[in-house]
Amino acid sequence: MLEYLKCPQCGQVIKSFKSPTPTVDIIIECETNDGRKGIVLIYRKNPPLAWAIPGGYVDYGETVEVAAVREAREETSLDVTLIRQFHTYSDPKRDPRQHNISTVFIAIAQGEPMAADDATAIGIFTSDNIPLELAFDHEQILADYFQKKY
Repeated sequence: MLEYLKCPQCGQVIKSFKSPTPTVDIIIECETNDGRKGIVLIYRKNPPLAWAIPGGYVDYGETVEVAAVREAREETSLDVTLIRQFHTYSDPKRDPRQHNISTVFIAIAQGEPMAADDATAIGIFTSDNIPLELAFDHEQILADYFQKKY
């Protein structure tokens, strides 16, 4: 979508292009109650209602790293340590609401996750019990993660 802006100093018309919105998703590695390695998923409070990797929008003036730590805390109540940037997912159809580009991080956390902000439920899941109902392209992201595509 093409929009036009006007320069406030000279009045010249400037073309503006609609760009994808930057987002982050955080694969948070945590131990399950029985000591196995798992990842934290939230059940979304807002549509699309489904299980999801914690994440959200990058605020203006914020780095993706800062956004990832903030979103993890807001949705899971966990303080995370980012381990690595995993992948960037940019399929224009990955989110039915709008075109966004997600930078996915792998992080570690200790403690008990608690659903907060945009989450109504939360859990720690292993590769053999991931919920079937996942939002957006999170099934693909988790498949890549469990296949260690990094």
